[in-house]
Amino acid sequence: MSPAEVHAGGEIAPVFAALGDPTRLELVARLADRQAHSITSLGDGLPLSRQAVRKHLRVLEDAGVIVGERSGREHHFRVRQDSLAPAQRYLERVAAQWEDAALRLKAFIENEPRGTDK
Repeated sequence: MSPAEVHAGGEIAPVFAALGDPTRLELVARLADRQAHSITSLGDGLPLSRQAVRKHLRVLEDAGVIVGERSGREHHFRVRQDSLAPAQRYLERVAAQWEDAALRLKAFIENEPRGTDK
């Protein structure tokens, strides 16, 4: 990966940081239906206060993963449809590089001359 590509990945670093927490991953999974959900519905069944859920949602919102909208007294959140695509492309590129490296290693090992018995 070139230095320019590494620096371009800086724009997705906040996405990876936000998704690096199990609670936030769960919240994103709950939002995967692409419907808007309230803080209360997102927190149902989680051992967290409403304020703690809101803090996690704020991290996801700051990273651009979700968007919040006010509806009366409630805030509703949904996943930004385009937010995870750059991270996915980055992971696919890294996976392809690892696959290429593994294939080169395999070819090297298979073509390595064997020692002779003495």
